Amino acid sequence: MLPPLPELLSNARVVALPLVARFRGIEVREALLVEGPAGWTEFSPFLEYDDEEAAAWLAGAIEFGWASDPLPLREHVRVNATVPAVPAGSVSGVLGRFPGCRTVKIKVAERGQTLADDTARVAAARAVLGPEGRIRIDANGGWNVDEAEHAVHALAAYDLEYVEQPCASVDELAQLRLRVKYMGIPIAADESVRKAADPLAVARAGAADILVIKVQPLGGISAALRIVAAAGLPVVVSSALETSVGISMGLHLAAAIPDLNYDCGLATAALLGAEVTDQPLVPVDGMLPVRRVIPSESLLARHAAEPERTDWWRRRLSRCYALLAERDQLGTHAGE
Repeated sequence: MLPPLPELLSNARVVALPLVARFRGIEVREALLVEGPAGWTEFSPFLEYDDEEAAAWLAGAIEFGWASDPLPLREHVRVNATVPAVPAGSVSGVLGRFPGCRTVKIKVAERGQTLADDTARVAAARAVLGPEGRIRIDANGGWNVDEAEHAVHALAAYDLEYVEQPCASVDELAQLRLRVKYMGIPIAADESVRKAADPLAVARAGAADILVIKVQPLGGISAALRIVAAAGLPVVVSSALETSVGISMGLHLAAAIPDLNYDCGLATAALLGAEVTDQPLVPVDGMLPVRRVIPSESLLARHAAEPERTDWWRRRLSRCYALLAERDQLGTHAGE
């Protein structure tokens, strides 16, 4: 059951947090935070997402704020560092924000950059990590199949753990996976899970070896756990550049997954230049604790979004709420 809309809006707070480096084309991350009976939760779909897609994020936020947490199977989650598409000379400084992390995910295929830029960035990370560190790359679907195959060959010398979403479509992922399978480099799917009408299509098509799971876009912890169980593939729980409140949601998901063999992408609060809590979820010895986060009133006030942006987020929440309410009503009628 959805809580009443006025209850959601009554203590909603919208923040605008600067990033330490440009990421996904943005320099400021906006998020709406609200306190429910179970604790603080976050609604933060990216600005370009339409209401239909953003409604899943709201479903996840409501579940985390109004429902009980799943039984945790671990108290800490090992996490990876994340390097945006920065110049090679900036890689060492970025990695310094992730103490103890043995794995790094590196953004590649950035618009306006070249494979030479990607190679230099990956080489710089390998130099910092040494031979024992793990490197995974994330193209966010930026290559076609031929470009992806060429890039995997060029970057394989740096001992890749896996390649995340090298191409946009499930069919392209399947083609690439066949082409590079002999190299022993797994293919991971992210957008083909969280942005797909059918998040299990990529698994059924044999198009990926690993699934990247993001809790808000998939509609919450319960929905994500069902997808993990049905897919039958190894998973990496990752963030969507949330505040520590949203990261906490991802940590509670990761803590409830029985087999978690890969470091998770939940340390992205380290990429924020400001936070909403005095105790942010940043890695210590490469791990994050599984805990709820309580924002600081002074930090909420300091980083409050401008009034017009706050109004924009409240209207967005209301529209997404209407979509969820309509779906609930249709589901109720279908069960009668």
